[in-house]
Amino acid sequence: MSKTLIRGAKILGGEPQDVIIADGVIAAVGTGLTADGEDVTVIDAAGKVLLPGLVDLHTHLREPGREDSETVATGTRAAAVGGFTAVHAMANTFPVADTAGVVEQVWRLGRESGYCDVQPVGAVTVGLEGKQLAELGAMHESAAGVRVFSDDGKCVDDAVIMRRALEYVKAFDGVVAQHAQEPRLTEGAQMNEGVVSAELGLGGWPAVAEESIIARDVLLAAHVGSRVHICHLSTAGSVEIVRWAKSKGWNVTAEVTPHHLLLTDELVRSYNPVYKVNPPLRTEADVHALREALADGTIDCVATDHAPHPHEDKDCEWGAAAMGMVGLETALSVVQHTMVETGLLDWAQVADRMSFRPAEIGRLQGHGRPVAEGEPANLTLVDPAYRGEVDPAGFASRSRNTPYEGRELPGRVTHTFLRGRATVVDGKLA
Repeated sequence: MSKTLIRGAKILGGEPQDVIIADGVIAAVGTGLTADGEDVTVIDAAGKVLLPGLVDLHTHLREPGREDSETVATGTRAAAVGGFTAVHAMANTFPVADTAGVVEQVWRLGRESGYCDVQPVGAVTVGLEGKQLAELGAMHESAAGVRVFSDDGKCVDDAVIMRRALEYVKAFDGVVAQHAQEPRLTEGAQMNEGVVSAELGLGGWPAVAEESIIARDVLLAAHVGSRVHICHLSTAGSVEIVRWAKSKGWNVTAEVTPHHLLLTDELVRSYNPVYKVNPPLRTEADVHALREALADGTIDCVATDHAPHPHEDKDCEWGAAAMGMVGLETALSVVQHTMVETGLLDWAQVADRMSFRPAEIGRLQGHGRPVAEGEPANLTLVDPAYRGEVDPAGFASRSRNTPYEGRELPGRVTHTFLRGRATVVDGKLA
């Protein structure tokens, strides 16, 4: 039986300790540990931080239907490089993941890839059209065991449909993850509505288009007594609504993307479509509000909204470009830069926001667990002292649409372990 001895790692940023991995689990944690046997891999982790494997609640793997931009295989490799051991695959594929058959296909592709666990997200409505509930119960009862449902990419804007979905998933402790975008308020929108959009003459996307849907949905969740999760929250006003809902004791959770923690709408002045995203980049004030909300727990977790696109969908004029950016391979670095190095979070809190809480929201078994003896060896080893420029040419993702190209970011995942098996070694895919 092979064993791995991780020597001198700072578990969740604490004092250096040794960790032994054997037979897919953490066999021992302590100081001065030794591993017996002939097949022992020793990793010198001095100065490095050991975290539980990261969990992403919001990933677009594009398969089936858009394998030109990403596949389950390439997306899970990108996830492993970024330190993720589990991702939730969004439903806006072709065909849409609105039946038990499609979610099982995605789930099986994830098992075959072997680089991280893939938990499919089921569509709320048939074809993401917002008119008729999809097969929520059948998707939950399938081999994929779906617990999270979302029409992400589109908003469930019909209040009756949203109420029925919340009522339905309550029966099996599911959650509806809402893409909060009032469609009538965002017709023709190209970027955040504000000073920059006015100066550039681009259609504005008002904050109230997000905030009005969130306000409605937290009230609906309270009325039904069900769970609602807010996808890619992006405005200061949205933060206040979620904070208010939580103060009422309602079952509301929320996520923020790495790019909304760092980038602002000022970047749109370049007209570079790499900065075109849904929801749009907001203002500096919004960025600060999001960081504070992630720090105080109003926002529960970081989710990448990894949205790969082929070259031709981004290398074009702004108005014709697709919305979205890749994020799996840079997420932890952006969080280190925006939250850890600013003193807003420590590494234990990063583990909470990027592993424990997303696993809990998704009800994901075996992930988001403590780094302790007997727990599954889903682990991420990070070198926080590393500094380097982002070079998308080296990405494991099939797409290259990153907003960070050429930007120096801190931190690098050196090793990722999925149930004790190394998927990343010395920063490279195993």
